[in-house]
Amino acid sequence: MTRRELLGAAAGAAAGPFVHTSQAQRGRRARRTNVVMFMTDDHGAWATSVYGCGQMKTPNMQKLADGGARFDRAFACTPVCSPSRATYITGVIPSVHGVQDWLRPEDSFGLKTRRWLNGHVTYSEVLANAGYTLGLSGKWHMGDDERAQQGFTYWATIPGGGGPYRNVEFIRNGSQTAAQPFKTDAVGDFALDFLDQQKGRENPFYLLVPFYAPHTPFDYQPQAYRDPYENSNFECFPRGAPHPWQNRNLRRHHNDTESMRSYSALITGADANVGRVLSKLEELGKRDDTLVIFTADQGYNAGQHGVWGKGNGTWPFNMYEESIRVPMIWNHPGHIRPGQVVNEMVSSYDYFPTILDYLGVKTPSGASHRMGRSYAGLLRGRRPRAWENRLFFEYSYVRGVRTETLKYVERTKEWPSELFDLETDPGETKNRIGDPAYAARLATLRKEMTAWFEKAGAPSLEQWRSTTKQSLTEYTR
Repeated sequence: MTRRELLGAAAGAAAGPFVHTSQAQRGRRARRTNVVMFMTDDHGAWATSVYGCGQMKTPNMQKLADGGARFDRAFACTPVCSPSRATYITGVIPSVHGVQDWLRPEDSFGLKTRRWLNGHVTYSEVLANAGYTLGLSGKWHMGDDERAQQGFTYWATIPGGGGPYRNVEFIRNGSQTAAQPFKTDAVGDFALDFLDQQKGRENPFYLLVPFYAPHTPFDYQPQAYRDPYENSNFECFPRGAPHPWQNRNLRRHHNDTESMRSYSALITGADANVGRVLSKLEELGKRDDTLVIFTADQGYNAGQHGVWGKGNGTWPFNMYEESIRVPMIWNHPGHIRPGQVVNEMVSSYDYFPTILDYLGVKTPSGASHRMGRSYAGLLRGRRPRAWENRLFFEYSYVRGVRTETLKYVERTKEWPSELFDLETDPGETKNRIGDPAYAARLATLRKEMTAWFEKAGAPSLEQWRSTTKQSLTEYTR
């Protein structure tokens, strides 16, 4: 079956999502569900009021969680942006889709760029073929950034994955477009522009809003977003000595109050724009017909483990909990029970089958290397009889497996591997790799991890470079 045939088959199988409707709703024709998906960048789950940091001013994220489902153990498959985003949209892991690290500028845009997702089925293409109108406002960073692709028809972005927050130009549908001074507010503006264009249209829409925040640089945040932290003691940010492996480019942020304030203000700025989009949905009368999802591309350490940064916040790379654990909230009024807390472990590679399942769009067959499971049933209030809490991770020369109580991190022969007992040592402070008491369990984890990556279509860990042609960054301590 060809890729085109797969997409066509999925389009032909489109159906409505699971709903619990009121009598009034049942009295009118069912509407197909719209989607707004927010994604922050370098945002650990801990850095929200939703997950326990009361000093973090995130009232709109809190509102979504209170009115929907909060996943307490959601993880990114890889702790860095480009490969993580590619896994969300394709459902396959980095060594299969070929993006093994963040894309440098020459691979992101310009004459030498390429479309790194070509050859892979994306959920966005499946939804487009099922009749959805797709819009992007924010960070793409998956190649050929200037041009709409993968089923999107509205495209507002800044080529590349980073850069300053003040006075930047967006490319909107192929043309350079001036935007308001703060980049995060501009992302919100273009999201509202897309929603305004959906007035009176029958087709459902999927709006992806990937913020650049709170990724560095911490060069600018409007005063309104900084003011809530004027007198904060930033108790959610651990103080202490840098990790011996700390990435030297981020070392300056350790114990630095201004860095803590900037990171917090960037998160509050993103939250404010979540609120703007929710208000627009209400104004357009589309809120009840719209599923809203909030997550992040990967986590972030801001002092945890003595690290500032994500997976590449250390050399060698790490798989600490804060690097891979992300916020994950699903909110759909009248469809997802308010106040749910989902404890099952889910991964970014589970998003592809879940979003299609929830929307009633058939998942294309033939992708034997797609390893994710749909967790739509959890959102419908159905507890699975057997949901194995075991996830797998990879980042270039590092792979990992996490169970309820153990995490095994394996690196290529140049670097040490690690085994953490998460039950007795949740802070991942003591490496048990050489402890005889863990030898049998370690052998089992190694065997399981090797089998899982083989089934996923990945090369051996030592051959990790074989699946990518990107320009890889060489890191130094």
